[in-house]
Amino acid sequence: MFHVKHDPFQVLVVGGGHAGTEAALAAARLGCETLLVTIDIDKICTMPCNPSIGGLGKGQLVREVDALGGQIGRSADACAIQSKTLNISRGPAVRAVRAQEDKAAYRRHMRKTLLIQENLQLAEGMVVGLDVSRGVVYGVRLADGRSYGADSVILATGTFLEATVVLGDYSYSAGRVGEAAAHGLSDALKGTGIELGRFQTATPPRIDGRTVDYSAMKCQPGDPVPPAFSHQRTAVRQPQIPCYLTYTNRQTHETIRKNLHHSPIRSGAVSEKGPRFCPSIERKVINFPEKERHPVFVEPEGLNTVEVYLQGLTTSMPVEIQNLIISKTPGLERARMRRPGYAVQYDFILPEQLRPTLEVRDVVGLFSAGQLNGTSGYEEAAAQGFIAGVNAALRTRGSEQLTLSRTSSYIGVMIDDLITRGVDEPYRMYTSRAEYRLMLRSDNADVRLSEVGHLLGLVGGKRIEAVREKKREIKEIISILRNKHLGGERASRILPSNGKKIEGGTSAFDLLKRPEVEVSRVAEVVPELRKYSEGRLDQAEVEVKYSGYIVRQSKEIEKMRRREGQKIPISLDYEKMASISLEARQKLMRVKPETLGQAARIPGVTPGDISALAVSIKTHEETGYQGG
Repeated sequence: MFHVKHDPFQVLVVGGGHAGTEAALAAARLGCETLLVTIDIDKICTMPCNPSIGGLGKGQLVREVDALGGQIGRSADACAIQSKTLNISRGPAVRAVRAQEDKAAYRRHMRKTLLIQENLQLAEGMVVGLDVSRGVVYGVRLADGRSYGADSVILATGTFLEATVVLGDYSYSAGRVGEAAAHGLSDALKGTGIELGRFQTATPPRIDGRTVDYSAMKCQPGDPVPPAFSHQRTAVRQPQIPCYLTYTNRQTHETIRKNLHHSPIRSGAVSEKGPRFCPSIERKVINFPEKERHPVFVEPEGLNTVEVYLQGLTTSMPVEIQNLIISKTPGLERARMRRPGYAVQYDFILPEQLRPTLEVRDVVGLFSAGQLNGTSGYEEAAAQGFIAGVNAALRTRGSEQLTLSRTSSYIGVMIDDLITRGVDEPYRMYTSRAEYRLMLRSDNADVRLSEVGHLLGLVGGKRIEAVREKKREIKEIISILRNKHLGGERASRILPSNGKKIEGGTSAFDLLKRPEVEVSRVAEVVPELRKYSEGRLDQAEVEVKYSGYIVRQSKEIEKMRRREGQKIPISLDYEKMASISLEARQKLMRVKPETLGQAARIPGVTPGDISALAVSIKTHEETGYQGG
């Protein structure tokens, strides 16, 4: 084949999904000459599954990427057609923004953002090989004969590696319906010694919204004032429209049971592990036979299309069976299918082979992000892409790379989970995965992370000053509350009529700690608070009401940081550590943790093993002895 060699780039990104887009933008904005190679430039940031951004756990990731200077939150705000805050009646640690997106507008917005970005070029083509020598990556090779050199390469190939689409008893090579799979790169990765696994994911059918009986469903509107993801408070620009909720019923389930022999799950055509949190409708019927109904959210795909998405009816059954399932669901009796649901099976990298920076441990300069690392979802992909893009750029510049801890961010939780615990199903972020979620709230992502983004050079001066002002104001409010003493009669006036009267008075701080007292009521008797915005008062209220828990978590975090700071010498030989169990030694040799804290989170490594490892580290530092 005739090969065309091009001038090298500093950072080269493979894949134009949410991970690749975020990686390319981060690297280019940090001043690196960056190339993004993707199979189809017109399909950049396509939303092949649910046309939404955010949700519980996921919304926190979007807010964190935005706080660091990333793109996904700004684009989501610009293209949202319904935005709402979830769990508003529950505690602040589990609240999150979710936005239904106009998927075509979102794709256009992201593509335009890439096209106008300085230091960034786009190229269309399929990467089939890596230029790797002596454990260092030097570039990539394309199927058409082109080759590009690069100081750092980021792989963000999504579900495309050796991918197969499955629909009923029919399967064929494709990364998504209508898009070619990526061939050759899996073999190239295996050739470098990288281990791969195989997962599957699926999507539901799309139907014509004009054929839906919405009167048989429950309307699900967005918030009256649409919340934004971006801390820059980008206005939600699109008109806001509702989603709808219906449920499957006994007829739906009976139709599925009668046709289970047609399911690729039963036939074995879909044999790879799929996402437990988003099972197909047939898996729900099989696994939960006692349930008489399952929710189905009918969600618009955009303002300029009649196509709607049936969240909850994911399936890869034959087309005629999908039509039957839909017709047995209330409100969808006369619905016309426009696109059937399907499953896709694909290769991924076992993420234990990655460093906390998302660089492949045994190939210098090679980074991996997104679904290629065994995750699911646009938000998880974007967060990884941002970290990989930043670190590829920092590596190229010879600067210290960025590592976020699980005590500082949901991004840190996700990456630590991936590289320490691995995956046995596509990984999804939940609030329950974060031990310190009360400290890692959606509302304080900018306070936690914007200084990091500013130090990187991705968060500008005006924006960081606004964050600093926010921190100052919250601190001032809390100080006013602590120092303001309210007499018993005055304090009692703002309690509910059936509340116990306060004898002898109290501080405004202690008064606000009571669950039945809201900050707006306290402001009625503390005039010094009236100059602050409702948003600042609300955030101060959270800090006050949960102050006891926050102090406790802060102490726990400090303990973890001390252990996290204890590095494990690279030369330490686990095989010689007779004081550590055989299982723990095998796990430690596989994961190769960089710190004692990371080692402690490896499944199968006990507290006793960690104590023995700590002794071995100390002995090694004092004597140079490699065993234990």
